[in-house]
Amino acid sequence: MTVANISVSETPLVLYTLRRADDALILGHRLSEWCGHAPMLEEDMALANMGLDLLGQARELYAYAARVEGKGNDEDKLAYLRDARQYRNLLLLEQPNGDFARTMVRQFLYSTFADLYWRAMMRSGDATLAAIAARSEKESAYHVRHASEWIVRLGDGTEESHRRAQSAIDELWAFTGEMFAADDSERGLIEVGVAVDPAGLRAPWLKAVSEVAREATLDLPGNDWMQQGGRDGRHSEHLGHLLSEMQSVPRSFPGAAW
Repeated sequence: MTVANISVSETPLVLYTLRRADDALILGHRLSEWCGHAPMLEEDMALANMGLDLLGQARELYAYAARVEGKGNDEDKLAYLRDARQYRNLLLLEQPNGDFARTMVRQFLYSTFADLYWRAMMRSGDATLAAIAARSEKESAYHVRHASEWIVRLGDGTEESHRRAQSAIDELWAFTGEMFAADDSERGLIEVGVAVDPAGLRAPWLKAVSEVAREATLDLPGNDWMQQGGRDGRHSEHLGHLLSEMQSVPRSFPGAAW
């Protein structure tokens, strides 16, 4: 049985909320792929727990987006019944796990931003988003600490671990600029105090990332060119493969209750 994609009325607030929900869902799924495959049992549990943190954030954000939209969609439909072009997550987060160093670098680059973002969003004029931010920041603070410790351990470890960590930074750096971009839809929310201007987070993010990289004896790329498109629904080939796996059950068994 073929399950049709849902349609979503993307008002500025709905779109803004969906973008953050998609970030959490996609990265949470990527982390779940490590379950049973991490280099040690403790890390297997840590990655799974971080994935669950992100899934919890996604659920709250999807539920709020559904209430704001008021068109009969719910968190499950928003998470599982849209096609790739309807997802608005950052391109960084859909990139394959690769080796453990690549996963940690991706986690480090994003969670450092997310912690700053949620901390700022605690002052949002939208009470629901502010409450979600307050809960999410506690989780992102742990994610930053965990990933940072691994970056230092890998970068300042063996020759092989350093090479892998540096390679991951070189490959993923071009996806970081999208975190600090805002389109006209978001700027309207920024002006009324609902959203935060991500451009203002770039300097503290770069400072935090640079400090950890220095301790890890890793070099940050000097190129300014950045890849964008995820926020507009233009994704890499990796997202389609991820969604085909993630959506297999709800697409095969429409209306199934978890």
